[in-house]
Amino acid sequence: MATRSSLKTPLPTTFFALLFSLFIFLSPSLADDDFTFSPCNLTPHPTFCTATLPSHNILSVHDQCRFFLNQSLAITKTVLELVSSYLRDRRMIIPVSTFHAIEDCVNFAELNIDFLSIVLGDPERTAANSFQNHHSDTQTLLSAVLTNLQTCIDGFHEVTPYPRITGELSSVLTNAYKLYSVSLALFTQGWVKTPARTNEEDKQTTKMNRKLLQRDLDGDQVLVVREKVVVNPNGSGDFTTINDAVDAAPNNTGTNNGYHVIYVVAGIYNEYVSLSKYKQNVMIVGDGINHTVITGNRSVGDGWTTFQSATFAVVGKGFVAVNITFRNTAGSTKHQAVAVRNGADMSTFYTCSFEGYQDTLYTHSLRQFYKNYNIYGTVDFIFGNAATLFQDCNIFPRLPMKNQFNAITAQGRTGRNQNTGISIQNSWIVGDNNGNYSSVETYLGRPWKEYSRTVYAQCFMDGIVDGKGWVEWNEDFALRTLYYAEFANWGPGSNITNRVTWEGYHLVDEDDADGFTVYNFIQGDSWLPKTGVPFKAGLF
Repeated sequence: MATRSSLKTPLPTTFFALLFSLFIFLSPSLADDDFTFSPCNLTPHPTFCTATLPSHNILSVHDQCRFFLNQSLAITKTVLELVSSYLRDRRMIIPVSTFHAIEDCVNFAELNIDFLSIVLGDPERTAANSFQNHHSDTQTLLSAVLTNLQTCIDGFHEVTPYPRITGELSSVLTNAYKLYSVSLALFTQGWVKTPARTNEEDKQTTKMNRKLLQRDLDGDQVLVVREKVVVNPNGSGDFTTINDAVDAAPNNTGTNNGYHVIYVVAGIYNEYVSLSKYKQNVMIVGDGINHTVITGNRSVGDGWTTFQSATFAVVGKGFVAVNITFRNTAGSTKHQAVAVRNGADMSTFYTCSFEGYQDTLYTHSLRQFYKNYNIYGTVDFIFGNAATLFQDCNIFPRLPMKNQFNAITAQGRTGRNQNTGISIQNSWIVGDNNGNYSSVETYLGRPWKEYSRTVYAQCFMDGIVDGKGWVEWNEDFALRTLYYAEFANWGPGSNITNRVTWEGYHLVDEDDADGFTVYNFIQGDSWLPKTGVPFKAGLF
């Protein structure tokens, strides 16, 4: 992934949150009185935060957060108008690849307006006394807002430079990034007015939860189907293409109304399928891996952005895919070439296969769950910045190009306040049996962004995994701020004797590993039962 820019949060309470909670506990009236210690100091941009506030000495931390959320919404509308104007201006001769990057930024700005409007439109989300009820959902949305903007910025690093556009956008995108970061930090670090629990209290709660969750949930699901349609190229179904079926699916349907199911009969479908934000609670079911196949070959090498190279893309909340193979056949020489891009909250892929080389599976944003899947790739073939959890999966590194190494993951967390990361549980890492891997270096991951976070728990690692385990992105970039962890893995590749000694790398215990489970990491116990997909809520 040479063209990407390289721009520890242990669980889940940071030093800064403890500091702030203790300060509030000792001075209960502080949040409403003059600040001696400004909440801006808890943010990544304290000087910017202080300078932007109209009167920071008289605002409570909750008022400050709401102020920055409103400023974030306002600047997002400015970004949308600016990038949209480039698409409208027929006098500009824009390179095709740059045009694609602008299109991406338009989509991201529209999504960010939606997400910020949801947070600000529900008074309970930002009420001082209702933090716990909406914490996970709100932090997820604000994390995605930051991820969307970062992806917009990254897109311009992949394409033909166009100084007028990048120059005009630079200032507004920088300010937007700071506003988003400050909003997320104030929400995450400064919202709670009660003192943090002690480590011992956390451990007792963890042990209690674990006792309740050490089971498979495969008999309690309630799957509700609202409507079912059939895709068959021979004309005997309701539609002959997947895209026609997706276009006809109803918009903005709630989970309580059940799933709109699209059954795709066996066959090879040469289609680029995209489910927009309006196509919610759609389930696509195939006839099985290698039977129902969706395939394409877009790539960065052919002028697409990584984001737009996806064969299959989904944004609509509550999406489920079952029994399907997704392919990108561009090959290793075309560099980034995505098979699936997923930016759908509370989305699930079950018994599916993802086939590609570099950047096979783009877990872009929000909360995602993958169960019993196969994935094939070479460089950074699981990447993105969602809160992503994999269970019971087969991970098949392929033979890369000459002088390349394999990196299974490239997680893209850019700030310590984002609740994102990759958690891989009870899965198998083995070669795909199509070559000699003795001379290929294969690593568990490398840090795409500064706060990259990835955890492997209870996985089998074949000897294909290099003894070092993990590999640098660029010299010492992110080695102190990343969070990489391993717990109870097994097999010849799990030997920790020669593992990296970075500050951000950890061999964790059961309590820490429990924080990266379905129950704790993606809050899946509240939404996965509706999908009908079996899952383990805790550790195995």
